[in-house]
Formats: sequence, C-alpha cells, structure tokens
Amino acid sequence: MKRKSWNEYLWIGELLYLFLGFFNIIFAWLGLIFMFTPLIMAIGGGNKNYCLKYCGKGQLFSVLGSRLKLSYGKRLPKFVASTWFRYGFLTFFMTMFGIMLYSVGLVVAGAELREMVTLLWTFDVPWHWTNVAFVPTWVAQFSFGLYGIMVTSSILGFIGMVAFRPRTFCVFCPMGTMTQGICKLKKEPKEEQ
Repeated sequence: MKRKSWNEYLWIGELLYLFLGFFNIIFAWLGLIFMFTPLIMAIGGGNKNYCLKYCGKGQLFSVLGSRLKLSYGKRLPKFVASTWFRYGFLTFFMTMFGIMLYSVGLVVAGAELREMVTLLWTFDVPWHWTNVAFVPTWVAQFSFGLYGIMVTSSILGFIGMVAFRPRTFCVFCPMGTMTQGICKLKKEPKEEQ
C-alpha cells in the first residue's frame, strides 16, 4: 500500500479554515495564504503545481465528491470551461474583491463596521457572535469581507461538485485562471530586441 504524502491532507486545512472563521472571523485573514501562494508559486515556478498538488479546496471537493460519492459525475457544460466564462468569472471575482476593499476603506475613513458576511455576493448574513473588539475596525471589516468571498467560493465549488464532477470549481477558479495566465506569460518566447 502506497503511503500518502503530507500534501494529500491539505483538504483538512481548508475545513479548518472554514471552521475557525465561523467562530472567530479574524481567522479569515488566513485566506490570504490560499490566495497568494498559488500566484507566488506560478511566478516562481511557471507552473500550476499549487492547483495540482496543494490546493486544499480542490482536494476537499475530491474527497467529498469521489471518496464519499457526493458527486453525480455529470459532464460539465462546455461554456463553463471557455475562456470568456473563466475570465468573466475572474473579472467578477476581482470586482467583488475591489468592492470589499472599498468597504474597508470606508471603515478606515470613519464608517461603521458592518458585522456581516455576504454569501453568494447577495445575501448578508449577520455575524454578531464573534468578538472583534480587540482589533482595529478595518481589520475586522476586511475579515468579514474576505470570509464572505472564501465561503462563497466554497459554496459554488460544492454546488458544482454535486451537480457535475468533484473538481468542477477548479475549471473556473479565479486563482487557477490567474495562475494559468501567469504560466502562459512566463512561457511566451521573449521578443528579441
């Protein structure tokens, strides 16, 4: 029997992140690790190793969909894998991230902290049970926004996993699209001067 590598258990980190953020929203800042690591690895290595070997979210969907048989295993509609859809979703995702940063800026400027996590970029869920009194309000506002983005991507991934194949979200994941773009740029032949 082949012994599993340490990186095959990174899905536990994804679950731990969602669990910790639920009870203490400040843990949402750990989501930046999940956002910047694939970009740094793509810039440094020119490949998508993070997506293939280290992405806890993708692994979690594999565990739930394949091992626990929660996926219908249906073929994904072709348009979802199209360039326009992937980059359209990335643009939408980055717009939502920008709006989140704008709300943090408003709090820095003196606006009131909104203790809400927005799910699916539509539904504001009050999140009053976490204690954020020990951090600056802008830190807390960033936490609520980032956690909303991370949970939304998990919900979308879960829906895709159940309706189609386990790693459906990986096809249009914003981080995967960005790392793919970085890899393409790194592989393009340099123009002679």
